[in-house]
Amino acid sequence: MDSLWIYALGLLAQLLFVARTLVQWLLSERQRRVLSPTIFWVLSLIASLLFFLYGWLRQDFALMLGQVIGYYAYIWNLWLKGVWRTLGAWRYPVLGVLLLVPVAAMGGMAFDWADVSTTLFHNEAIPRWLLLFGSAGQIIFSLRFLYQAIYSARQRASVLPKGFWYISLTGSAMILIYALFRHDPVVILSQCFGLVVYTRNLILWNRSHNA
Repeated sequence: MDSLWIYALGLLAQLLFVARTLVQWLLSERQRRVLSPTIFWVLSLIASLLFFLYGWLRQDFALMLGQVIGYYAYIWNLWLKGVWRTLGAWRYPVLGVLLLVPVAAMGGMAFDWADVSTTLFHNEAIPRWLLLFGSAGQIIFSLRFLYQAIYSARQRASVLPKGFWYISLTGSAMILIYALFRHDPVVILSQCFGLVVYTRNLILWNRSHNA
């Protein structure tokens, strides 16, 4: 029964990730160009927090790593969108809490590092080569947001450039392979859906820029 509620948590996080992708896809289809809607980043932030917890409960370092990398990019894009300014005087306390969540989580892990390292890096259910492969996939997948953040900063607007989708396809394919070895239905389903959407966004991007 314990594993069922853990999978339910992971499924909820993935449904939010799927929802963000679906909304972005549909809005882009309507405009015939790749968009970066605010709701995409809001859902990303919520889903990231939930999926980090899922990775912890699954004792899966690769999943946790991916969420930490992307988390701050979501906050940055919401800043570019002007969302935090709408909170008025509350924006600084809210931002402060959000920025410190990953730091607090890592700090808590550091106090009990011996047990944590054994749980995450010596998990008998995940061979070392598979852990490294999955972590590499998560790093590549999450670096798309670092690339996107730098690109957006230069453009002074939140945008999803062509390179973002190429990196998404590469990282997603690696995570799908990892999930197949891990027999993780939550991740398998979400990445299969993601591969379709990333490919379609590339098609839309090429059409809108070659027209």
